[in-house]
Amino acid sequence: MNAADIMTTPVVTIAPDAQIREIAALLLEKRISGVLVVDGGRVIGVVNEADLLRRHEIGTDAAAPERSWWAQLIRPERLSVDYVKTHAGRAQDIMTRSVVSVAEDTPLQQIATILAARHVRRVPVLRGHQLVGIVTRADLVRAIARKPRRSEAPAQTDEDIRRRLLAELEKQPWWHPDWSAVDVLDGIVTYRGLLESEDERQAARVAAENVPGVRGVEDNRTPWAAWQSFT
Repeated sequence: MNAADIMTTPVVTIAPDAQIREIAALLLEKRISGVLVVDGGRVIGVVNEADLLRRHEIGTDAAAPERSWWAQLIRPERLSVDYVKTHAGRAQDIMTRSVVSVAEDTPLQQIATILAARHVRRVPVLRGHQLVGIVTRADLVRAIARKPRRSEAPAQTDEDIRRRLLAELEKQPWWHPDWSAVDVLDGIVTYRGLLESEDERQAARVAAENVPGVRGVEDNRTPWAAWQSFT
């Protein structure tokens, strides 16, 4: 799946000269946490709830973390920037100008990585420079809910289950094939050997449960630290 498959369209946007009170009312009305600022079809910024937390209208303009005297000497321009953020009346003055965007064919995995790495809640979807949609964290959650359930048809044989499970395990950096053995009998997966942590035990169980035909998982492996104490 890619951005075009789950994006929301049309997109709620505001103009650069939108007033602060209008923006706040729009966020409440649409029940959204941020809105893109668009000029001539191009995204030039975004106004988030965080941009409205410190405002002189409600007496929170002095809520910024106090800076040391030397920081104010080194970067005195921050004081004027803060004043604009807390007192300006238009979107173009308080918006965040650095907006990461994606194309319609951007895979969902890449979008999820962007949202997590940049700590943002939404990314605009562009066709060239034109805004065509938006993907939010909520859109990704909805995509999970809409995803057809994996077929529960059992694998033909226990060996088929074992082969598919090993193929998945061998792709994982936490799996140690020299330490562990995998057996399957009547759809029950059994692990034997050693493991480094209980997290690995849980990961191995999840890997097995995702293989069609698995009816249960038994992990009889001994933690490495415990095994060392016996030797």
